[in-house]
Amino acid sequence: MESDTDMTTHHSIAGTAALSICEAILLALNDRNILPENEILGILKDAAAAHEFAPDDGAAEMHVAVAALINSILAGGNSVRRR
Repeated sequence: MESDTDMTTHHSIAGTAALSICEAILLALNDRNILPENEILGILKDAAAAHEFAPDDGAAEMHVAVAALINSILAGGNSVRRR
């Protein structure tokens, strides 16, 4: 049986991997002119908003942190190659 620490580490690693994969997909879609920059930014804004306005499900702290991370990605321009 995994300890809480092991589960937290596993979830952190899985989350980081998922984020990296999604960013790579968004970059590839933009690089191949499948999705324009404004659509990719819209996807990220929608994802942030989903957490900013999430229902009270007992995970408010997590939702705030996820929204902040997505908004920092938007501010940093990491998910689109600014032309």
